[in-house]
Amino acid sequence: MKPFTKNVIKIIQSIPKGRIMTYGQIAAIGGSPRGARQVVRILHSMSRAYGLPWHRVVNAKGEIAIKDDEGHFVQVALLKEEGIVVDEKDRIDVEKYRWEPETF
Repeated sequence: MKPFTKNVIKIIQSIPKGRIMTYGQIAAIGGSPRGARQVVRILHSMSRAYGLPWHRVVNAKGEIAIKDDEGHFVQVALLKEEGIVVDEKDRIDVEKYRWEPETF
């Protein structure tokens, strides 16, 4: 496994309940500032195997990036269950809920 992938997995695993991070934020902290799409691939392919809280990752605008109806609905439901306010357009206040890890 490449170091970037390991870093991304650690970062995502560390996102606390009730907080979110963006794909780009995770990529930058993980060592590849332009690697947001790689973060998407890691989430898609490794969430189950590593128990990643995939639902806590959103795009830079605070929007749910999942397009299929079921996945979108599940992500919104899981976020709301953790106390995150999701507005009527399924957006999250990134400034309010973004988690900034101290070290990685």
